[in-house]
Amino acid sequence: MKRFLFVCLFAGALPVAAEIKLPALISDNMVLQQAMPVRIWGSGAAGEAVTVSMNGQAAKGKADSHGNWEVFLSPMRAGGPFDMSIAGANTLSVKNVLIGEVWVASGQSNMAFALRAATGADQEIAAAANPQIRFFQVKTTSVPRPVEDVIGTWKLTTPENAPGFSAVAYFFAKDLHAARGVPVGILQSAVGGTPAQAWTTHETLVHNPMLTPYLDSWAKLVEALPAANEKYQRDLAKWKIAAAKARAEKKTPTAQPRAPAGSPGHVHTPSGLYNGMIAPLTPYGIRGALWYQGEANAGSDAELYRTLFAEMILDWRRAWGQGQFPFLWVQLAGYDPPGRNWGVIRDSQTRTLELRNTGQALAIDVGEPHDIHPKDKQTVGKRLALVARSAAYGENIVASGPQLRMVTEENGAMRIWFDYVGSGLATRDGASLTGFRVAGSDGRFFKAEAKIDGNTVVVSSSMVGDPSAVRYAWENFPAANLVNKEGLPAVLLSPKAVWRPPCRSGDLPHHG
Repeated sequence: MKRFLFVCLFAGALPVAAEIKLPALISDNMVLQQAMPVRIWGSGAAGEAVTVSMNGQAAKGKADSHGNWEVFLSPMRAGGPFDMSIAGANTLSVKNVLIGEVWVASGQSNMAFALRAATGADQEIAAAANPQIRFFQVKTTSVPRPVEDVIGTWKLTTPENAPGFSAVAYFFAKDLHAARGVPVGILQSAVGGTPAQAWTTHETLVHNPMLTPYLDSWAKLVEALPAANEKYQRDLAKWKIAAAKARAEKKTPTAQPRAPAGSPGHVHTPSGLYNGMIAPLTPYGIRGALWYQGEANAGSDAELYRTLFAEMILDWRRAWGQGQFPFLWVQLAGYDPPGRNWGVIRDSQTRTLELRNTGQALAIDVGEPHDIHPKDKQTVGKRLALVARSAAYGENIVASGPQLRMVTEENGAMRIWFDYVGSGLATRDGASLTGFRVAGSDGRFFKAEAKIDGNTVVVSSSMVGDPSAVRYAWENFPAANLVNKEGLPAVLLSPKAVWRPPCRSGDLPHHG
């Protein structure tokens, strides 16, 4: 009896093998990046042996002292569906896996803008039955330090799921799938109204002296939080009473007051969204990233955005460890916000093309003067897909509108030379050119007469006898109509109009 009791007590003291667990990304219906080693990772007991099997492959790994493990499957061609088995102390099965092209879709409200609200939504949603296009939508999470997992699930493109997908990312995926003929997976990680510093690592904001003001400003908001929170609580209490009264009268309540900046978990927290919504994605193989943001930085820091944005891109590339993967963005659409200079932020975006393997899709001609959320997301998604097909897949297509090469002076006029003229220059509406301004040495700009001359544009003004600078489409909502014959709009010219992107021999040096 004593021996039996000892055996039972000893057996009860033995450690129980922990079940292996997978991150949310490794789940049913996922799309894995083709032609790239496939990392599969998770947790279990320290030292636990794990075997991952799929598509005729089996890879083995072992959990470290903290219980974390990872294995790599060899690169695979596009295809599927496959089932994946992950075996350790327990066995998990991940079903309906496709191999194809994976893109991150991030930014603020114009990236998060749902398909249900876009132009032509009813027709698109009714036809949205494509199991080859899948979305993983990351739940909004802002935290002080990087985390290892996100909340979300992979969803197939169906009329039931598609209404909530990012409209821009959906149209991008639809066009990319049609052009490349392979499955497309979108990791949608976007939050409305958020600045780029929230998507940038703390290390970069600390170590780049130009960016530390973002941290200093936030520290002041945190310091002032007690007083701001008292006011917020008073406003919230008043709102609840007013909202209850409105509902009783069958009216729509006003918007609920927002928690003050500086609050824990606030989506404007520097690095908060990177920590909660980008860092956990970085072990997952991707082809590239899509970005639609800038509105929240279009105030006093619009000039600084070119530094912040470039550093953020380099941040993401370092974190993924996949080299200089393609990073594509949408230049801000036409809009007429009070007290802001949309031209500066657009110029900052264009200057970021100095980074290697980057690309820009224009939306300046599809904006709405009094709505920061233009509903024509199909044009934007299609243009992003064109840029991807050129920059990421090497297709020989026209993917950009005319872009400044150089400006020369001649006989009281200025001649503008362009790259990316495609089949030639034209106007979008068939009318005379609009949107050009010239200035003399005094820096005063006047409306210019402009005409197309071959693959150049000649501009002049009777008000400026000796022009020395030219600009184009610099206004918030410009009347500008220069395109190439493929219909892609010309990139704006800054007031100096002397800048040209250098040949892309490499990335900017970090913090340089």
